[in-house]
Amino acid sequence: MRITVVGTGAVGGYFGGRLAQAGEDVVFLARGAHLCALQEDGLQVESVDGDFAIRPAQATDDPAAIGPVDLVLLAVKGWQVPEAIETLRPLVGPGTLVVPLLNGVEAPEQLAAAFGAHRILGGLCGLYGSVVGPGHIRNVLPRPYVTIGELNHATSRRSEQLRQAFEHAGMQVSIAADIQAALWEKLLFVGPFGGVGAVTRAPVGVLRRHMETQIGVVVRLAHPAGVEVPRHTFIYASLLPQERKARGEIEFPV
Repeated sequence: MRITVVGTGAVGGYFGGRLAQAGEDVVFLARGAHLCALQEDGLQVESVDGDFAIRPAQATDDPAAIGPVDLVLLAVKGWQVPEAIETLRPLVGPGTLVVPLLNGVEAPEQLAAAFGAHRILGGLCGLYGSVVGPGHIRNVLPRPYVTIGELNHATSRRSEQLRQAFEHAGMQVSIAADIQAALWEKLLFVGPFGGVGAVTRAPVGVLRRHMETQIGVVVRLAHPAGVEVPRHTFIYASLLPQERKARGEIEFPV
């Protein structure tokens, strides 16, 4: 299977690395110092389940140089999906399957609108990871997992083939009977936890980089539905300026 990982951070690096270790043809899309490290020294992964390295690692910053692939694993932040869609276009051909492995519930619909629902599987993952340095990631969760599923809740040969590929790479993987419900279940856990952690500056849970897809999405979807969410609105309004500053969209006056 020819695979491209878009977003080679902790999630993309770990799961893409495991697939490459199992013999899949994986190309990592990266940039900057991270890209240079991958090209020169490969991908180094520390994990409680055992360290490993991919040397050499196939890596580039040019999706057009890769061309259409069998599978795209999208592992960017939720707020980066609209921009990532443009990056994905050279990678998506008639037989390409796109699977988002990121927090939030909006990505499958956004991707389906861009490429057609027939090219998208819903996906989520469990991983406690971080980027230690260029080309070097760390995971501290035993047996990280992946959950996938068709957006129309149907069983399919392609989801079973992907399940087998992840399983062959030594990962926990399941096919959800209702992937939308699975995505919302995860959001209901990580959203409040991340928001409260960021507001309180608690060491475990300073997750404001995920705020748009964990807290912001509740505020956005609640309004047209006529549902009051005052606590989510407070957390979102409190953190949004810092979120935008972290992205480089605004600067605070000195």
